[in-house]
Amino acid sequence: MGDEEVVLLDFWPSPFGMRVRIALAEKGIKYDYKEEYLRNKSYLLLKTIPVHKKIPVLIHNGKHVCESLNQESMDEKGRRTRKRGEEQESAKKEFIECLKLLEGELGIKAYFCGENLGYIDVVLVPFYRWFYAYEKCGNCSIETECPKLIAWAKRCMEKGSVSKSLPDQDKIYGFVLHLKKVFGIE
Repeated sequence: MGDEEVVLLDFWPSPFGMRVRIALAEKGIKYDYKEEYLRNKSYLLLKTIPVHKKIPVLIHNGKHVCESLNQESMDEKGRRTRKRGEEQESAKKEFIECLKLLEGELGIKAYFCGENLGYIDVVLVPFYRWFYAYEKCGNCSIETECPKLIAWAKRCMEKGSVSKSLPDQDKIYGFVLHLKKVFGIE
């Protein structure tokens, strides 16, 4: 890209930031990564996005692009597995139904758009790194319920642009356990 400056303001476990990291890797774009701490946002983030103050933010030569489809229902359904008892069972069922719907859309294709990694894959695969935490906290097996979807995710992870852009699932699970402790959800 020559003299162009690309900066990514992000928080490592964010599936929304993971999307941006995968896309940049797919395009071979070098960038400066700046970790944001959501309880202590940087001056650069506050200056760039003064109203919403959300990550990820991609800054290209001083111009910014923010929020990569931040309203994703699968993420919300996964978060609801934090609930207890009957509410948790209902949320878990709804989450699995959402995943089965995606699995149906995938069908027998290697990727959602055919034989090559595409936009939909980049949007969805970051959630795969959260599945382990969802399974542990929700006491379920996504692979048992949606084997084709897990096979697709593993296929995506074989691509360097994906595997190098996503954190380890154990690290995500540790983060979830930390959040549960901080918020008193045991």
